[in-house]
Amino acid sequence: MRIGLRIGVWTAGLTVALVVVTVVSATVGPVAIDVSTVAKASLNAVGIPAGLDVGISEASVLGLSMPAPVVDVHYTYPFSFGVPGTAETIVRQIRLPRIALGAVVGFALASAGAVMQGFFRNPMADPSIIGVSAGAAVGAVATIAVPVAVPFGLQGAAFVGALVAAFAVYAIATENGRTPVATLLLAGVAVQTFLGAVISYLLLEAGESLDRAVFWLMGHLHNSSWAEVEVTLPVAVVTFVGLFAYARDLNVLMLGEEDAQTVGIAVERTKRILLALSSVLTAAAVAVAGVIGFVGLIVPHVMRLLVGPDHRILLPTSALAGATFLVATDTVARSGPAELPVGIVTAALGAPFFLYLLGRREVHEL
Repeated sequence: MRIGLRIGVWTAGLTVALVVVTVVSATVGPVAIDVSTVAKASLNAVGIPAGLDVGISEASVLGLSMPAPVVDVHYTYPFSFGVPGTAETIVRQIRLPRIALGAVVGFALASAGAVMQGFFRNPMADPSIIGVSAGAAVGAVATIAVPVAVPFGLQGAAFVGALVAAFAVYAIATENGRTPVATLLLAGVAVQTFLGAVISYLLLEAGESLDRAVFWLMGHLHNSSWAEVEVTLPVAVVTFVGLFAYARDLNVLMLGEEDAQTVGIAVERTKRILLALSSVLTAAAVAVAGVIGFVGLIVPHVMRLLVGPDHRILLPTSALAGATFLVATDTVARSGPAELPVGIVTAALGAPFFLYLLGRREVHEL
């Protein structure tokens, strides 16, 4: 099958899966909303009139004597009090922003993971391997624990911390204009270990803010907003396009740097670009959602088993699968009696699945 056709088939299938998961996710929550209402609210959200005319009367739920509103949607209230607002407001302003941000974050982490696994030629590589997640965690926890020390906000501090950590790892590993992959990996491990100590110290100093800091470190999509989506989405799209432009070069790099040099690829320049774009992509995701593990490890690995190692197919399919996976796991995280940070769910699902692959000997060197 031609490469273009394969990309089209897989992209179409994964896009349909993402749409289905999105619709199902939008129906889940303390207020049960049916699929038809979700569809109408979603169409209205993108400017397509769908004739949605629904409302919720707090008074009717509380049993007060007031005129009954005209309501086309049936709600299930798990509490003894009503939920203010309308179904459209719940879907558009609470659930869709969270779903959209989850899709963007999953898209970013899985894309960066696919690049890192190809770059290091190691199926155990993930977006945090060069210290990006640890750097973001230091910036975020510092903002929470010592607000006066970091003046530009939690997300800004996390983003800057991630990039500073990635730059430090690159600078440590580079000598005479060359950056050996093995040295880069070891530098990443060393920097992550040091930053882990810094995070532990900051947690000790967090005081009353400890719960908030720990919650952020677990990875979450709680209280997501359209503003976060509007900031993160352009970064994710632009950096992904940049990475996809180097998909062929990454394919050749997997064969070895000498072979890549032989066919005319500027190896060191290409490595710098791949690292920079992957770092920015990961930093943008971690800054808004905290440290969410296993998405960048499991998703690209599974997609590599399904579609093969060609990054022209692997990158877009991993991105869409990552978006679908994170939206689905976040739905699970908020569907129980108590909402869980999505990072707990991804780890709980990802670790056993990876052990399953390991047991079947389907985790191989690339």
